[in-house]
Amino acid sequence: MDLPIRPRRNRKSAGVRALTRETLLSAGDFVLPLFLHDLEVDEPIESMPGCTRWSLDGLVKEAGEALALGIPAVVLFPAIEDSLKTKKAEECFNAEGLVPRAIRALKAAHPDLQVMTDVALDPYNIDGHDGLVEEGEILNDETVEVLCKQAVCQAEAGADIIAPSDMMDGRVAALREALDAAGYEKVSICSYTAKYASAYYGPFRGALGSAPKAGDKKTYQLDPANRREALRELMLDEEEGADMVMVKPAGAYLDIIRDVRDNTTLPVAAYQVSGEYLMIKSASADGWVNEEAVMMESLIAIKRAGADFVLTYFAKNAAKVLRR
Repeated sequence: MDLPIRPRRNRKSAGVRALTRETLLSAGDFVLPLFLHDLEVDEPIESMPGCTRWSLDGLVKEAGEALALGIPAVVLFPAIEDSLKTKKAEECFNAEGLVPRAIRALKAAHPDLQVMTDVALDPYNIDGHDGLVEEGEILNDETVEVLCKQAVCQAEAGADIIAPSDMMDGRVAALREALDAAGYEKVSICSYTAKYASAYYGPFRGALGSAPKAGDKKTYQLDPANRREALRELMLDEEEGADMVMVKPAGAYLDIIRDVRDNTTLPVAAYQVSGEYLMIKSASADGWVNEEAVMMESLIAIKRAGADFVLTYFAKNAAKVLRR
């Protein structure tokens, strides 16, 4: 064949493929989500094989191992005792609560570790919703007032990045104002800009016991059928002062990640959620796929779509692969 152009020349060897590779992963691209509880023992999470609810000591050790692998940040998700859950979620801004104590322990042991915190009420609310509930309605403005108290409490404990996942209207502007007024101008806001009402969250809710007691989250999380709506949320978050923006879930929403990347200069995060993680773990456990290969391919796809960094339960395993 007389072919002057042969694309396969750029794929002919490992060395050439390395030179021409368009998307690169590093451990610095990962944020490791960590579950914690107020017990002195570490417990495996049945709904998420390979994940653990950490005691404070275990949390500090696990975060240290992640940092040693080059992972720069963790994000905390607390399993709160039922006795501390209330209608108004007051435990979320208790300075001696589980999350503030965990932040202080992490920053004392690992000063260079970036600690990201979740801002939402579902772990603390007896209704299991991200906002306050009254007669079946999730209240927006009243919820934002509580979220501001929660964010300031976390900042006081030493959080580096506040990540509101609640999807209430106007919360980024309110959080920025509250943090600045309290003297925490340097604390970043990574907004869950496009958080969809997804069926992929099930294993996570099992890990925290935070599923809604009634109804669903469709009145505040985005409709999975909508694409343009994510850009509307992006525009508002930028105007309100977000430092970083996030798309959640990741794997089934690569088009949204691309849209967000193409329409902002802000750093873009994507969250590879519990359902995505469990699907890979389950399929590999049954021998249908190679876990390591699919793990790495899924993370490359998320970054290729436009994410600057990825929240993933695979962070440590992927960082180890990248060290080879």
